Amino acid sequence: MESFEKYKKDIKNKGFATRAIRWQLPRTEHQEHSVPLYLTSSFVFEDAEEARSLFADEKQGSIYSRFSNPSVDEFIQKMCLLEEADDGVAFASGMAAVFGSLIPFLSAGDHVLACRAIFGSTHQILNRILPRWQISHTYLDARARPEEWEAARRPQTRLIIVETPSNPGLDVLDLEWLGRFAREHGILLLVDNCFATPYLQQPVRSGAHLVLHSATKFIDGQGRAVGGIVVGDRDLIKEVRFFARHSGPSLSPFHAWLFSKSLETLALRMERHSTSALELARFLETQPAVERVIYPFLDSHPDFALAKKQMKMGGGVLSFILRGGLESGKRFLGAQEMLSHTANLGDTRTIVTHPASTTHSRLTEEERLAVGILPGLIRVSVGLEDLPDLIEDLTRCIAAAG
Repeated sequence: MESFEKYKKDIKNKGFATRAIRWQLPRTEHQEHSVPLYLTSSFVFEDAEEARSLFADEKQGSIYSRFSNPSVDEFIQKMCLLEEADDGVAFASGMAAVFGSLIPFLSAGDHVLACRAIFGSTHQILNRILPRWQISHTYLDARARPEEWEAARRPQTRLIIVETPSNPGLDVLDLEWLGRFAREHGILLLVDNCFATPYLQQPVRSGAHLVLHSATKFIDGQGRAVGGIVVGDRDLIKEVRFFARHSGPSLSPFHAWLFSKSLETLALRMERHSTSALELARFLETQPAVERVIYPFLDSHPDFALAKKQMKMGGGVLSFILRGGLESGKRFLGAQEMLSHTANLGDTRTIVTHPASTTHSRLTEEERLAVGILPGLIRVSVGLEDLPDLIEDLTRCIAAAG
């Protein structure tokens, strides 16, 4: 155990890929090379005193897989290592992670500041669920000026929630400024880091108190499993863990094991996703049928300088707007042969999605337009296929779109 503690301390100073690959739980007596999967609902106690001390939180250990599980714990610890966070809690889905990172810190009468460019289901939590408990919110545009944030702040403001890059408009928010603003006013800053992953940016470095992910996306990377995670300040995570323990949105040990193994290839995958996405974005800019291409590392992006400053690469998602609007979008989606038409993202396979009719369809037209979701907007989650094959299928779809 002493050597393992030294190993844990030393590995924090290693490179990102080394940390993602080499961090794992101590080997059992079987001396396995790859960490085992702990598919069990409960754990036995040595004696009554051990059971008492575990339930009293005097001793660390596993009791019941709704509370904790070694496979889930390994995934959490690895994500904390990569995000440079103190502690974390894993959830059964990304949206459970969103809800579980909001509710522990909000009470009736509290107020939330939110970037308008957030995921559709997060909008629904703010717009339809939290108001039942008299929790209000104010939206700000992604490029709102500091004085606009200040004007929107209230004495009751408890939390800021943003995602950067945003889904699907790929707005980039200044995390360093938001971190300062949150600290100055004693407000919690919650950042959805799903699109960037910890490989491309670590919001904790900029002052984020909590960072969340839909692990279903790039963390898994192969479209196999659903899950979520929140990491951050140790004292705040205690509150999230209390909520999760007693409300039950626990992550499957099997899915946690998959996510932990997938993290071993995250650096390689994000390099390939990002490189291909940039090349596809440049290709799409040459197409007459395309009105606009949106990708953080294109110099045409309004947040290009900021993206280059706070992200290692531009990520694996791009969006573009077809000139023909909704009908062109339908023809585009009907012409694909290799591209997958589905609502997920972050897969090895390239995915095309029409947000206005799927992921953000529950928003009003006014709400969609406010965050740039036009009828002709197509979101592309760029996979790991060969680039010429992707260009061939995209060319076919664009031609069909007219």
